[in-house]
Order: sequence, then C-alpha cells, then structure tokens
Amino acid sequence: MTNQTQKSVISPIVTIGALFFIFGFVTWANSTLIPFLKLACGLKTDFEAFLVTFASYIAYFFLALPSSWILRKLGFKNGIIIGLLILAFGSLIFIPAANTRSFGLFLTGIFIQGAALSLLQTASNPYISIIGPIESAAKRISIMGLCNKFAGLIVPIIMGTIFLKNASAIETKIADAATTVLEREALLQEVLGRVHTPYIVLAIVFSAFALFIKYSNLPEVDVDKEEVLADDEVRVTKTSIFQFPHLFLGAFCIFVYVAAEVMAGDIIGVYGKSLGISADISKYFTTLTLASMLVGYVIGIIVIPKYITQQAALKICAILGVIFITAAYLTTGYTSVVFVGLLGLANSLMWPAIFPLGIKDLGKFTKTGSAIMIMGIAGGAIWPLIYGYLKDYAHMHFQLAFFVSVLPCYLYIWFFAARGHKIRTKS
Repeated sequence: MTNQTQKSVISPIVTIGALFFIFGFVTWANSTLIPFLKLACGLKTDFEAFLVTFASYIAYFFLALPSSWILRKLGFKNGIIIGLLILAFGSLIFIPAANTRSFGLFLTGIFIQGAALSLLQTASNPYISIIGPIESAAKRISIMGLCNKFAGLIVPIIMGTIFLKNASAIETKIADAATTVLEREALLQEVLGRVHTPYIVLAIVFSAFALFIKYSNLPEVDVDKEEVLADDEVRVTKTSIFQFPHLFLGAFCIFVYVAAEVMAGDIIGVYGKSLGISADISKYFTTLTLASMLVGYVIGIIVIPKYITQQAALKICAILGVIFITAAYLTTGYTSVVFVGLLGLANSLMWPAIFPLGIKDLGKFTKTGSAIMIMGIAGGAIWPLIYGYLKDYAHMHFQLAFFVSVLPCYLYIWFFAARGHKIRTKS
C-alpha cells in the first residue's frame, strides 16, 4: 500500500475509532445508571432497575433491519450524522427526566440512545472492514475493539464518581426514619441534579462530532457490492435466508453472548452490593470486567490466527466462562466479585469469533444476515430481567440466580463453537 493510500485510510480509521469510543462510553454508562436510578427514582427492586439495560438493548432488535434500509438510502456518512444527532437528543431527554424524577422518561432517553447506537453500529462495523485493504481488515477491527473497551474501562470511574458520590451515606439517610419528607426530597433532587451537566456536555460533544463528520472528507464506500458464495451450485439453489440454519444459531449465540457480557459488566455492581460491599466501592466493579476484556482482546490480537483459530478461541472462552461462573457461585465476598469480573476475559474474544461464523457463506444474503446477527444484541435486554425476576420475585438466592442465569449462555456458546456453526441445510 502506498504512503498516499495509507494516509487516506488513517483519517477514516481515527474518525471511526472515535465513534467506537462513543459506543463504549454510552453503552457501559448503564452500569452506573442502574444503581443511580434505583436510588434517585426510589425503585423498590433490582428488577425495575434492570429496565435500564432492557431499554438500551431492546432497541437493537427493532432498529437493526431499519438501520440497514436507512444506510442504503442515505449512505454511511449521512447515516452516521443522523445517528449522532439522535444520540444527542436522547441525552438531552435526561434533563427533563431528572427535573420531573420520571423513571419512564429516563427509559425513553435510554431507548432513543440505543436506537442511535443501532444505526451507528450498523454503519460503522462494515465500514471499518471495507474502508481499506481486506487483508488488514482484522487489524482495523481490533483497533476499534480497543477503542470501545477503553471507553468501557473509564466510564464507570467517571460516571460513578459523579453520579454515585457518597451513595452509601445517602442511602442510609433516605432509609432513616428520622429523615423528614422534605429532607428526603431535597436529597433526591440533589442526586438527580448530578445528571444535568454530564448529559448536556455529552449532547454538545455528539452534536459537534456530527458537524465534524458533515464537513470531513470521510469517504463513502460502495455498499451494494454483494458477496457471493464460493460454490456456484449452492448459490443458485439458495433462495431464502431461512435456508441457512447456522445464521440463526449464530444470531442466538450473539443473543446469549451479549446477555453474558451485560450480566458480567452492568450487573456486577448490583452483585457486589448484594454481597454486602459498599456502593461507594461496588460502583467501580464494571471497570474490573472491562479491564479483563481488554486483556483478553490484546491476547486475541497476538494469538489469533497465528497460534489458534477463531473457533478454538471461542471454545476456550466458553469453557473459561463455565469455570469462572461456577467459581463465582462457590465463593463469597471480593473473591466472588473477581470471578464475575474475570468473565470479561471469557467474553473478550466471542464477538469476533461468533459474528463471522454466523454470516459465513451467506452470499447475496450477507447484509440481511448481518442485520439479523445485530438483532441478537437484544440478549442484553432480556437476561438482566430474568436474573431480577429470579432474585426479587422467585426469591432465589442472588448468587444461585446469577449462576443459573449465566451458565446456560456459556454452554450454548460452547455448543455453537463445537458444532452449531457447521450445521447447514442440504441443497
């Protein structure tokens, strides 16, 4: 590749890298919003608080296919601009939500942010793959992953420090029978007021970045070049997306993978509090999970495919997931929290392995198949609610509820790595 070509690729990589940082920052802010909104909105159960992740991730289920249509009509660049402006709008909804102490309005803002991320993810993931030489696509994807995970690493520290400052003392004071109604109201209003500045700043940043994209030289790419199947006979005989069972097995694998990732990342703070650890400490636990993911990602860049294949890496990660979730169940205190955090290591190499296995050999159905895989991200919406139901309404011990919620995810991923991705219909 010539120096001129390298320079023309570096600029878009930096721009899309900034987008992936934004994805990580907005997504992993959920880990702080769960305990924050439970405290500030006076929610009675964790099940209610987990509607935060539901609102965020369910948007992918509804918006993945429409996002593909929007991008075909408007192009990547305009799609990214619209996505950023929607993200800014969703952030601004947090202001009236805080002023009125409306949990429903908070969820509306989070859903709108999730819709924006669905559009941005649908645009950015294929864009980074085809903006440069296909031979170096894996390297570019790895760089994007590092940007995303680094954002996830720092957001609990930043948001946790702002939103959950003195959380334990505030919880105690609110629960104290001696605290008057007026004092309680003043406390809650002070806590909710912490939302204003951060989300106004985020809205300004997202809008400014949209303006930057508009006047940048970010090149458009040809999104209409369809991949074709290697076997001409198979290409002729395949007439429906439903003739690819490995695609739907892969989409469900994404579903349970994201479920496991959200449980390890967003729910670890709640898990730590249930173990009796102070909210002032547990608010940072998501950073442990994301640090583990970052380590695993770097390991993957080094060893795949030079030493092991993607399929082998996926098997190893699934086995590690089974081991770590079992260890978390059998231990207590900080030891149990560390094993939940280590699930980040198990989860780290799953997306880059599952996604290509799910869309392999789809030919002209690749775009639709990719959107179906993206819909699987909705797993992050469902699984915390399952855990919350088992804990709060089925009255299962929280560690057992966590164990029986997460273990099946890794068992299915293990199946998909060993056999599921090989299942094909006979032509």
